Amino acid sequence: MTYEHLLVDQEGDIATITLNRPEKRNALALDVMVELTATLREVGSSDALGVVIAAAGPVFSAGHNFGDLAGADLGATRRLFEVCTEMMDTVQSIPQPVIARVHALATAAGCQLVATCDLAVAGESAAFAIPGGKGGLFCHTPLVAVARNIGRKRAMEMALTGDPVDAVTAAEWGLVNRVVPDEDLDSAVADLIRRATRGSALSKSLGKTGFYAQVDLDQSKAYGYAIEMMASAAMIDDAQEGFGAFLEKRRPNFTQTPNA
Repeated sequence: MTYEHLLVDQEGDIATITLNRPEKRNALALDVMVELTATLREVGSSDALGVVIAAAGPVFSAGHNFGDLAGADLGATRRLFEVCTEMMDTVQSIPQPVIARVHALATAAGCQLVATCDLAVAGESAAFAIPGGKGGLFCHTPLVAVARNIGRKRAMEMALTGDPVDAVTAAEWGLVNRVVPDEDLDSAVADLIRRATRGSALSKSLGKTGFYAQVDLDQSKAYGYAIEMMASAAMIDDAQEGFGAFLEKRRPNFTQTPNA
């Protein structure tokens, strides 16, 4: 497909999707979200083993485009947030690990996108905010993703104050995996996605699906789900290959992929 608002590149097994509207501060306008959702699905069905979401220009993403909201009726605004939710769900439903490469500011739905990714690495210049608490529209939907990363009190602090938190604080709170000097951001992202994509691609895909299915269940239901998931996953060829390789003291040869 052709891309109007994104840059898409694949180097080896890793696909990089770059938000490319720097003049609009990479705002997640309706057409941008539709395109990003379609692109994620396209990459998700490809032979890529991992996905990086990055951004061009001075900020990662300023969140929703207020031009889509000003003067819009209830149906239009509901549709906008439904499209946004579909995009966020797609990040977590494609089989590959998805890592956010965050520089400068990620705010509102941009912060939500970082929180939604499976992994995130931030440069020291990064900051994160869900600023609706300072304005006229509370960040209801971004708070869903943010609270699932950092817990209730910290999420409510971000949402009620609207104040940004710096990258180090975001890492301490669990919003990102780690913070590195800006000049090391690319190498740190490459290192983490490389380590996150080694092993069986099919096993990892099942693991990602299983994680999001059980993580918000109560413990007994989560274990019930995970038992069935793990027992079934033990039957796949790559799992049996891993067992055999361990017992035979040799390197495993994993061959199964989720899109084969």
